[in-house]
Amino acid sequence: MTEELQQDHSDNTMFQDAVKALRQGDKPRAKELFTLLLKTDQNNSTYWVWISATVDNTKERIYCLQTALKLDPENATAKRGLVLLGALPPDETIQPFVMNRPRAWEEKLLLANEKPREKGFKAFARSPIVRLAGIAVIVAGLGAVVFFGFILPRQTNFVGTKTNTPGPSPTFTATPTLFGATAQPTEVPGRLVPLSTLYPVSPTAVYVNTPHAGQSGDLYRVALAAYAKGDWDAYIDNMKLITEFEPDAADIPYLIGDAYRFKGDAKNAIKAYNDALKVDPNFGAPYLGLARARLMDDPKANVETLFSETLKRDPNFTEIYIERARYFILHKKTEEAIKDLDSAAKLSPESSEVYSMYAQAYVTLDDKKNALKYAEKALSFDRGNLSVYQLLGELYIEDAQYKNAIENLSFVVAYNAEDDLSFAMLGRAYFEEENYKPAIQNLDQAFTLNRNGLQKYYVYRGLANLELNNVDQAVTDLEVARGVDEKSFDINLGLVRGYYIQEKFGSAFQKADVIKTLAKTDEQIATALYWHALVQEKRGILKEAVKDWQALLAMDKNAMTVAMRAEAESHLKSIVTPTPTPRGGIKTSTPTKTITPTKTPTPPKGGTGTPTPTRTPTMTPTPTRSPTSTPTKKV
Repeated sequence: MTEELQQDHSDNTMFQDAVKALRQGDKPRAKELFTLLLKTDQNNSTYWVWISATVDNTKERIYCLQTALKLDPENATAKRGLVLLGALPPDETIQPFVMNRPRAWEEKLLLANEKPREKGFKAFARSPIVRLAGIAVIVAGLGAVVFFGFILPRQTNFVGTKTNTPGPSPTFTATPTLFGATAQPTEVPGRLVPLSTLYPVSPTAVYVNTPHAGQSGDLYRVALAAYAKGDWDAYIDNMKLITEFEPDAADIPYLIGDAYRFKGDAKNAIKAYNDALKVDPNFGAPYLGLARARLMDDPKANVETLFSETLKRDPNFTEIYIERARYFILHKKTEEAIKDLDSAAKLSPESSEVYSMYAQAYVTLDDKKNALKYAEKALSFDRGNLSVYQLLGELYIEDAQYKNAIENLSFVVAYNAEDDLSFAMLGRAYFEEENYKPAIQNLDQAFTLNRNGLQKYYVYRGLANLELNNVDQAVTDLEVARGVDEKSFDINLGLVRGYYIQEKFGSAFQKADVIKTLAKTDEQIATALYWHALVQEKRGILKEAVKDWQALLAMDKNAMTVAMRAEAESHLKSIVTPTPTPRGGIKTSTPTKTITPTKTPTPPKGGTGTPTPTRTPTMTPTPTRSPTSTPTKKV
């Protein structure tokens, strides 16, 4: 778009506010306003040029300028910027920056009450900002300063949002992935850099792009401002006022329906979508809105017909393919979901949501390799999407890449202190890394946020507390965990250990019997025999303890640690003391008083940490000192 068209936009209040914010160094505010403007006119090359001035990343800046040039191939400003950024070869036909005067369109952007800037050496010496501008004038000329003072700003002033991050302070280091590293939030005292500043979000095209002029246009701009703030009531009120001026506009009731849906009001959303279809039955988007609203009201609703009606009217609507894929995944029709995602990827090859859905589809197919690949690709297209970091954290845990999981999940909870699931998964990742204190801290925060919905994570806090000798709390947590999964070898083994230390040998014996029946691998069988023998000794059932020790020693040495085998031999020797054989008689053994073992085993390293049936302990217990007859209980 030419400079003459840019001049026309100087009368637009929001455009003037955006430019003013940019002049004052408030780039987050300027970016917000230009984003709103692009939502109203996605094909406006001027807005794309200006929003390039609000981003710090060269790749993002080039993308914005390339979009502007694609929309307006004669846009000299975009061409000059791309040439200087190295994205276009030098072209002598491109007009150079004007050196001796400011542009006419820029002068008209000045507010009526804005005083002319002082000139001369005094003004130069008085203001640091003007001094910097003067240096830039010497280097590149006044024209370059006007443009590249915005496009290539050297610094950004922003006000961070205070974030209270419970638990351990996250360590933000890069996580290498196939498509780059995870985010590294910059921290300043008492606050984090806003995520939108750290990773500017490129404006996305809106499905409905109907122009609204006059009073409707003013109301529409006010509504968009409310939309940006998430003030759905104000947005709905202003959009309803527009219907009085434009009763035949089908997009207005459709957008009202979306706002009701965002509020969680499915009933009014359905009514608004139907109002849109009354105005225009061939309008595709309201059918998708109806499908979404009905699923909100009833997750089991069959809405495939509504999806088909949408596609019949608009086969190039990317969102419908994504939404139907989500629906198919939920209903175990994963292959059909992947076909829809293939269609969506062709229409929107750089959509982070498309690749995120691919990842979820492959999770349902238990294809962890492809799930992780697509999740990493989703992050490469939108590094500011916290849900992608959470998905990556979950997939890294499943792939036993616990350090990577910690980095991704730490990023999530740093920016969303209410995300109970991410805190829980972060606690598990720390547990798997044998870093028990931060594991407990993060799990504590998760259960504070959601006391009843995360029971399956209690096992990790229980076992972590057991490792730190917080026995009573450990047993409490493990009993909750067993209520979720009674057949977990690891949970029941943890309870054996806890009850043993508490000297509740009857309860320990019950669970020791259970783990003998649950043991599948040689390592698990050896561990079950070991603890069963210890508990039987404490109960005075020495005959049964001898059988357990003998059965354990009869197993392959690789099924246990060297220390564990040595302790079994020691216990067996202490229980069975040979006595002299009577003349002419048979050798006998006289059981002696049981000796308290010098060591009490702990769970296998990495072997009892996960209650899921898919994981098998790979190491046998490593003994530690046993409790005394009257152990100190930590309350």
